[in-house]
Amino acid sequence: MRDPYQVLGVAKSADEAEIKKAYRRRAKDLHPDRNQGDPKAQERFSELNTAYEVLGDADKRKQFDRGEIDAEGKPRFAGFEGMGAGRRGAHHGGFEFNFDGGGASSGRSGADPGFDPADIFGSLFGDAARRGGRGRASQPQKPPEQSFTLEVNLAEAVNGGMRRVKLPGGREVEVTIPEGVADGKVMRLRGLGQTHPLTGETGDVLMTIKVRPDPRFTVDGSNLRARVAVPLATAVLGGPIHVPTLGGAVEMNVPPLTGTARQFRLRGKGLPGEKKGERGDLFVSIDIEMPAEDAELTALMKARAG
Repeated sequence: MRDPYQVLGVAKSADEAEIKKAYRRRAKDLHPDRNQGDPKAQERFSELNTAYEVLGDADKRKQFDRGEIDAEGKPRFAGFEGMGAGRRGAHHGGFEFNFDGGGASSGRSGADPGFDPADIFGSLFGDAARRGGRGRASQPQKPPEQSFTLEVNLAEAVNGGMRRVKLPGGREVEVTIPEGVADGKVMRLRGLGQTHPLTGETGDVLMTIKVRPDPRFTVDGSNLRARVAVPLATAVLGGPIHVPTLGGAVEMNVPPLTGTARQFRLRGKGLPGEKKGERGDLFVSIDIEMPAEDAELTALMKARAG
């Protein structure tokens, strides 16, 4: 594992903002999705995440700078090398150790019968070292969260459904779009993110819902508004027309002599309301289609006007 400062490409004097900025820039460049076909892409990306876990945490960064942990965040017990069993009166880091041939306290030469060498580690590095590194420094940590945006149409947002999506790491999964999901809703996909290279812990993915506008409708609170083209003959004589809704087209009867000022209301064909089970309405306005050319109609209108 390389020096995390070198991995992130920052100086040791870099502040927190510089480290975060460097990580984001490097993560964007090294992400496996942008380096498909490169067998070492994942390895470099994992190395980058490990470096950021060390330098992005103020406490860990201080520990690394003091030499207490290595580039992977593991405790580094410096100053105890060469502490062989059976050496009496050996000095290491200002402490004197007296061990017998088996490495346990002998009780001779002034040694404390209750002496435990692990106490020395505990005094220097805390109880985590005494417990075999099960403390804060070596607790399993999740990788950084990944995120992406899923665009859905208005019908999907209202009715819900299933979608197959590609996650930032390249994995494809089926996700559920909740019924009535709002634009900007953030959904957490647990355990579907990247895997920590040291602990094997799997992170989460945050999926933000973006609802695309529907050109057929105008949203008005929980209501929808739509304009439907109607042939002139139907507007004059009346008859059925097809109206788009989020659940598919429905048939609606237009009364004779219907003008553009007339508006029709289809109850329950709008968006989900604030209360469970409530649904807005669809308001339909008429646009009368005039024929491009009609000699008989023109003659009729002239006669009526005369």
